[in-house]
Amino acid sequence: MTDQSPVGLLAGWGNLPIVVAEAIRRSGRQVICAAVKDHADPVLEEICDATTWVGLGQLGKVKRHFLKHQVADATMAGKIHKVHLFDRAAVWKHLPDWFCLKTFAPQIIWGSGDRKDDTLLMAIVNGFDRQGITFLPATDFAPELLVNFGMIAGSRPNGKMFRDIEFGWEMAKELGRLDIGQSVAVKNQAVLALEAIEGTDACIRRAGELCKAGGFTVVKVSKPQQDMRFDVPTIGVGTLETMVVAGASTLVLEAEKTILLDEPAVLEFAKAHRLTILAVSEDRLAQFANSSEAA
Repeated sequence: MTDQSPVGLLAGWGNLPIVVAEAIRRSGRQVICAAVKDHADPVLEEICDATTWVGLGQLGKVKRHFLKHQVADATMAGKIHKVHLFDRAAVWKHLPDWFCLKTFAPQIIWGSGDRKDDTLLMAIVNGFDRQGITFLPATDFAPELLVNFGMIAGSRPNGKMFRDIEFGWEMAKELGRLDIGQSVAVKNQAVLALEAIEGTDACIRRAGELCKAGGFTVVKVSKPQQDMRFDVPTIGVGTLETMVVAGASTLVLEAEKTILLDEPAVLEFAKAHRLTILAVSEDRLAQFANSSEAA
């Protein structure tokens, strides 16, 4: 396929699918969208060249839509609310088609496979790969979304704050290694809340309920085994709004491995609410530590 071949977009919840679709269109390629019902934004129909709406269990419909439009490269963007998989009578509610049943046979039919994010998403990638459709990272189409190292907003953390950052980083990385979640909330080197199936915003809200004094730190990182084709940590103004309501004061991201949506709006909101945001990396934590100890 040439660089002008259509790109398949499996679109979930949030603004990321819209941003990615627009980036693909700017590159001169068509966007063939499979939009997940009750998740994706209807505006995608206006942006994309061909859109079909699919249920959570309709992977076969996604496959047919992509093949019909000669898609060889595809990408995933947007959150899938995994909690729906635990709805009462979920199998009947989401009506998995034959391709979906084959893809998730260990989970749906045999009950022998786990339902970790990486397990489920890798099954999708492998299933489509056997059909001649290769999933690529969304950031291949919009690399500018990845946050750069350094201070993004607010003042440089002092020594006490940085000890929380180091502590939270270690906890978040271990959480990611276990493929449970990517975010933790900490204060005074104590864990307030861990992200699991409920997502980052719910984790932050729970921390606020447990820490009425506020002033806590949220650390969001990639998994040590992060596959950039899926489940890349993403933040936007919505994350900051949740932090303000909950009482969080600092957000720490992993540089070059976290997607930052609508950076100008994020900077404006952070300034207005006096939030500190910084992006660090495993090998450059000491760089911030040294400057923080001197503060």
